[in-house]
Amino acid sequence: MNKTVKILIAAGLMAAVTLVFILKHPNQPSPQPPAADPAAAQPLSPSSLPRLVDLGAGKCIPCKMMAPILESLKTEYAGKFEVIFIDVWENQKEAQKYNIRMIPTQIFFDASGKEVFRHEGFFSKEDILAKWKELGFDFSSPSSQLPAFERWTPAQPDLRPKEQICSLCDGTIDPKTLVVIQTEKGAVRLCSPHCYFILYSCLMEDKTDFEKKVFVTDYPRGTPVPLPDAVFLVSTDNRGRPVIRAYAQSAQAEQDRSKFGGNILSLAVLQQNELSHRCGFCDRACYPQDAAEVIVEGGLHTWGCCSHCALGVAARTGKNIEVREKDRLTGELIIVRTMDGSILSLEPPTAVAWFGMKQNPDGSWGSAGCFHQGFFVNTDNLKQWVQQNPYETGKLISIQQALADKMKLSPEQIQKACKIGECTPR
Repeated sequence: MNKTVKILIAAGLMAAVTLVFILKHPNQPSPQPPAADPAAAQPLSPSSLPRLVDLGAGKCIPCKMMAPILESLKTEYAGKFEVIFIDVWENQKEAQKYNIRMIPTQIFFDASGKEVFRHEGFFSKEDILAKWKELGFDFSSPSSQLPAFERWTPAQPDLRPKEQICSLCDGTIDPKTLVVIQTEKGAVRLCSPHCYFILYSCLMEDKTDFEKKVFVTDYPRGTPVPLPDAVFLVSTDNRGRPVIRAYAQSAQAEQDRSKFGGNILSLAVLQQNELSHRCGFCDRACYPQDAAEVIVEGGLHTWGCCSHCALGVAARTGKNIEVREKDRLTGELIIVRTMDGSILSLEPPTAVAWFGMKQNPDGSWGSAGCFHQGFFVNTDNLKQWVQQNPYETGKLISIQQALADKMKLSPEQIQKACKIGECTPR
C-alpha cells in the first residue's frame, strides 16, 4: 500500500471517528478550540505528578503512530509525569468528560489536575517535551540526552599545498583528473569532472559559454584541454559510481577503453548524464550511490546530496518524507520518517547526525558543506569516523535537530540553499 493511500485512509478514519463520536453524543456541547479555551476538560483529581492524557483509538492510524511515542515517554519519564492513554471507542463514558472533537487529542494537566494545554492530531515526542518545557516543566532526562561530542580544531594540521585541494569537496586532487576554471579572480581547481558538474549545477551566474572558461586534463599526458574539445571515457568503480577520464584525442580514449572498460562520450552526453540526478533540496547534481534516497508523500522519489539536504526535502516540499541513508562508517541503513515537520520514527533509534562546520574569516562558524555531513547508527560509529578523518570539525547533533534546522528555513533561504553566486578561488 503506497503512502498516498495510507494518508487518505488515515484522514478518512479520523473524520469517521470524529463523526461517530459526535453522533453517539448528540447532547454533548461542542468543545471550544484549544487556543480559545485551554481548560475545556473537567479538572482531574490532584496528583503528585503532571499528566499527559492521550485520547485515541486502537484502530486509528494516527493513534497507532502515537503509541510508541507514548510508551517511550511512559518508560523514559516515569516518576516525572504520568502518561495515560484512553481508547474513546472502548471507554466512551470516560472519554466524554474531555470534550474532544477529534482523535488523537493530547491534553496536558499540571499536578493540581488543571488542564494547561491540548493538541489535536499527531504530536511528536520532541514536540511534546518542548511543550512541557514551554509550560514551565523541564523534564530533561540524562538518559534521553545525547552525549556531547564535538571537535573544533583538526586532529592534525592540513599540510597539503592549497593547489592540491579541491575547491568544492576538499579532496586531494589527482593531477590526471584536474579541472581548472579560469576566472577574473584566479583559477578554481577541482579534483574531477564530477565536482565540476556539481559546481555547474548550482551556479547562479549566467552559464552562457561558461564551458569556455574550463580546462580538463588529458588523462594520459597530464596536459590541459579546453572542455569543449575533450572526449570522455566513463567507466564505473566497484560501487557502481561513474569514473570520468578526459582525453584530447578519441583514439587514445579508445585505446584506454580496453583497459578500463566503459563508454566514450561527448561533452553534451556526459553533461546530460551528470545532471540527470539532482538533490531534491538544493538541486545539486549527485550520484545515487553517494546520495540519500528520499521518498516523498504521494509517491515521489528523489535524492538528498547529503543526509542533511535529504531532511531538507521536507522543508522544501512541505510534505512528509522517508529518508533512507547509509551510516558513513559502516554503510548500515538508517531510515528516518517525518510527520508534520517532526521525526515520526527513526531506525535504529540510536542514530545520530554529524554537523560538519568550518570557521569563517570573521571567526564565526557555519556549515562545512554537504561533503562534511552524515548520519551514523550510533555515537560510537560517529566518533570512529571522526577519528579516521582528522581534518573534520563540527559536532554531534540529534537527527531531530538536523530536521528542525531545515524546517526553520524561509522559502527564500531554501531557494538559495547550496547555491554558488560566482565561481571564485578560495
